Amino acid sequence: MATSALAKRLIPLLDRVLIKKAEAVTKTKGGIVLPEKAQDKVLQGTVIAVGPGQRNKKGDHVPLAVKVGDTVLLPEYGGTKVELEGGTEFHLFREADILAKVET
Repeated sequence: MATSALAKRLIPLLDRVLIKKAEAVTKTKGGIVLPEKAQDKVLQGTVIAVGPGQRNKKGDHVPLAVKVGDTVLLPEYGGTKVELEGGTEFHLFREADILAKVET
């Protein structure tokens, strides 16, 4: 099932953001396969879905700073791992936990 179809089934609430982490580099440019311990932690991901945002004192939603398709920088630890059918792995983060948006 396509990532967008999976994202339509899982809708984050409030200020939460659904992220698909980038794949870890498993080979060097020269073709050497890296063992799992030597691979760097994946600290970037793509925003798959966003919640409507927190509510302010008037009860209105405050929109998030990130949108679907953005590449973001993530903390080393945190987020909630969510595994959907087919073994697809996503992570849920609060918007405040996201470190930065990466411009391409």
